[in-house]
Amino acid sequence: MIAIPLMRKRSPLSRLKRFLPRSLFGRTLLIIVVMTGIALLIATYVFFDRHWYTVTNRMTYAVAGDAAVAIDLVRHAPTPAARDAFRRLIFDKTDLKITFMPHAKLKRRPYDHLDPLRDMLDIALRDRLHYPFDVNMHPKEPESVAIRVGAPDGVYRVLSPLRRIYTPTTQVFIGWMTGSSILLAAVALLFMRNQIRPIRRLAEAAEAIGKGRSVPWFKPEGAMEVRQAGAALMVMRDRLRRQISQRTAMLAGVSHDLRTPLTRMKLQLALMPETPETAEFVADIAEMENMLEAYLAFARGEESEPAAAADLAQLLSEVVTAARRQNPHILLYAPSGANVTLRRNAMKRCLANLIGNAARYGQQAQIVASVDNQTAQITIDDDGPGIAPERREDVFRPFMRLDESRNPATGGVGLGLAIARDIARFHGGDVVLEDSPLGGLRARVWLPV
Repeated sequence: MIAIPLMRKRSPLSRLKRFLPRSLFGRTLLIIVVMTGIALLIATYVFFDRHWYTVTNRMTYAVAGDAAVAIDLVRHAPTPAARDAFRRLIFDKTDLKITFMPHAKLKRRPYDHLDPLRDMLDIALRDRLHYPFDVNMHPKEPESVAIRVGAPDGVYRVLSPLRRIYTPTTQVFIGWMTGSSILLAAVALLFMRNQIRPIRRLAEAAEAIGKGRSVPWFKPEGAMEVRQAGAALMVMRDRLRRQISQRTAMLAGVSHDLRTPLTRMKLQLALMPETPETAEFVADIAEMENMLEAYLAFARGEESEPAAAADLAQLLSEVVTAARRQNPHILLYAPSGANVTLRRNAMKRCLANLIGNAARYGQQAQIVASVDNQTAQITIDDDGPGIAPERREDVFRPFMRLDESRNPATGGVGLGLAIARDIARFHGGDVVLEDSPLGGLRARVWLPV
């Protein structure tokens, strides 16, 4: 029976995270904008529900009632003079201007767009009037609303000032709410940006320290928690430097102490007659000295050499020129004028180990360098026997040698790749091994620019 793995469904929250900003400033901005928008929407809804709708409803019903009373008064006036007197009285007391068109027929026009104010007035007129009517929210008269009523004796046109059915507090409220929200959000973002700047500087300092660079420009600043993190970072930097210095000093002392008895042994062997046994002792002593030198080189991989801008093409050219003494079939492709900040001597040792391996174990080698805005990448290909994929991480361990693919007769104590990766990682980069297009091994070095 074959077990079929179940595919986990992604939750809506995990899908939403893909569209969220990744930076702290972006997320803070999103929180402020969203919370401000929600508060603005709630306040606006409450205002429209409690204030605007109630006030506007009462005002439209007042206009509808006055218009109904005015039309009935004018219609039932006994004489034309009384009708004119009623119209003047209505205009003086209610601001409603009434015009009568006898024997006319009302043709109601369809509404072409939604208008909440017109809809509310339409509802009030339906409740107060018993005749067909038509509402024009934009008549020729400015700041007015025209209501035409189809009575049996003709059409009555009631012109009402817009202020009787509309209050400008809506625009004032929305303007104040929007303006104050934008102002408060801008002030909050300004202060938040000032609080995020120390965090960004702390991240830049941590990245620089990880690349082995000094950070004289950094000092703890900002909120108390950020200052504590900055101070802890500086303490960690000093502790790492002391640990590296102590390790290098200890290994140098051990090397000096071991060289003394080795020198005595070499002198004693030199005074003794040459025999096969003494020749073996001399070879063992030479191997021990080589191991000491290699171990010290490994310990000096994180030495305190200052980082400076270096021409990558020139550095590779020097390493390749030295490697061609061993194997002349080495090709180099590097962009000219590409400067990379690194420790020149340490990086030269790293590249010399990798290119030396390619020249030693392959018939031909090819080095290609490329630089972009963020990283510098160097690929070293050879057509040698290569290394099995499952063993490629093992060769980076100190003193690890693969006899089946690397002939021990060529020398070395198994520290070349360990030193190379140690130096690359100290620069903030790394060294990885891959299959080469030439059929052998590819060593890929990448460094931050």
